[in-house]
Amino acid sequence: MIEFDYVTCLAVFPPPSFSPIPTGRQPRVAFGVPIRTSKLMLGVGRHMSWLPAVVGGLLAFLGCATAGSTSDAASQILRLDGEWSQAAQGRDVDRVVSFWADDATVFPPGRPPVVGKAAIREFVAKSFQTPGFSISWKTTGVVVSRSGDFAYGTGTNRVTFSGPDGREVTVEGKAVTVWRREPEGVWKCVIDIWNDVSPSSQ
Repeated sequence: MIEFDYVTCLAVFPPPSFSPIPTGRQPRVAFGVPIRTSKLMLGVGRHMSWLPAVVGGLLAFLGCATAGSTSDAASQILRLDGEWSQAAQGRDVDRVVSFWADDATVFPPGRPPVVGKAAIREFVAKSFQTPGFSISWKTTGVVVSRSGDFAYGTGTNRVTFSGPDGREVTVEGKAVTVWRREPEGVWKCVIDIWNDVSPSSQ
């Protein structure tokens, strides 16, 4: 839903003030012939001079609405992303997979892309079966398109698992996600890619 910040918009782009249509003017004369201008003509001419201000005010309202809607979308995606990370820490496969779109693609580091929700579900389930596996992440920035249909997020993640010797291995990473607003208005991740920031540490 588009929300208008009326106070801000009106403060920056106040509506034009209208003055009464003048009456009682003496007819103008051209080539000795009096030219009579009706009140309607005077009103149209004077009102047409306000057209740029009216159009400018309308565009300002639309601009404020766009800014407000994209800001709201970014906040919503950040909230969803936080819930997504919590679900992953809780090892809830169904909940984790629900944040991806049906046609999503995951790009794990050093591995082929995982395409489609069924394949992603299998990928997540196998990851949770890895000894000592855990993953968490935090998206620090979200940019929403002007159309409000797509967005991308950037952030960091941390993956831990047990190495061959049983010792815990921690890998810090950087991540990018692409989100799409579905027809029902729900945001879903369609592209998920991350890479290692530093070599694995034990």
